[in-house]
Amino acid sequence: MTSILTNSAAMAALSTLRSINSGMETTQGRVSSGLRVETAADNAAYWSIATTMKSDNKALGTVQDALGLGAAKTDTAYTGLNAAIDVISEIKAKLVASREPGVDKLKINKELTELKNQLASTAQSASFSGENWLYNDSTTPLATKEMVGSFTRDASGNVSVGVLKFDASTSVLIDTKNAAKGLLTKDYDADGLLAAPTSTAQNFFLIDASSTTAATGTEIKLTASTSDADVEAMIRVVDKILGEATDAAATLGATNTRIDMQDDFMADLMGVIDKGVGRLVDADMNEESTRLKALQTQQQLGIQSLSIANSNSEQILSLFR
Repeated sequence: MTSILTNSAAMAALSTLRSINSGMETTQGRVSSGLRVETAADNAAYWSIATTMKSDNKALGTVQDALGLGAAKTDTAYTGLNAAIDVISEIKAKLVASREPGVDKLKINKELTELKNQLASTAQSASFSGENWLYNDSTTPLATKEMVGSFTRDASGNVSVGVLKFDASTSVLIDTKNAAKGLLTKDYDADGLLAAPTSTAQNFFLIDASSTTAATGTEIKLTASTSDADVEAMIRVVDKILGEATDAAATLGATNTRIDMQDDFMADLMGVIDKGVGRLVDADMNEESTRLKALQTQQQLGIQSLSIANSNSEQILSLFR
């Protein structure tokens, strides 16, 4: 039945055209944004997952920054310790040289004085961002240092921040408040370092930093009357100091390696998360461009169909002429 009140063909064509226009709007939005899921209305589940993971990735980026700061601190401390170890080794060599009969101990002592000054300068200079793990002039002794190392989310959605730790008290070379806290300022019992101790304490320390709580032993320095036995005792003490400084440097090196490995892992993890989020929400541009082309063709046909349907009413007029 043909009616001038109800144009069923035009209504059908208009409905189809609306559907095509809606599809075009969606596809054009995906093409312009590059996202298949841009809002929660597109896919609530995927949008929620993607939003959470993007937020976590930002947190991981901050962790990377913190790892960089931690690496800078450990690098600085390690560099200072490594330089100090070289100087301590030189002091040990000078003391061994002073053991030779007839050598001028006073001249060697001048060299020892300069080497000790270099140690103090090295310890004071090994500072980064206001932190110095080799030199302490505060009444509060250095303790365990924590560096942000990870950000994790468990299966229940609970988040936590992991830390890397280093006991900075083991790397302090000079402590101006409590000499016993510094490797170079504290007392060492040279007798206790003998293979067969005599139980008679013979304490020596390497550097006098004028600490508030000073060491009670004797500073390692040479005079014209320094005995061979005392020189050998000093050599044992310096060798002990060298061993402890080497242990501290080894721990710092291991910590620094751990930081580097964690930093590389964080970078890889962020890349994997980005890739995973992309699979959930990114649009396939090849597919979307093909769909857009098809919808444009359908739209043209829909407009033509609506035009034909609207012309039917005009044809009825010809029956009344």
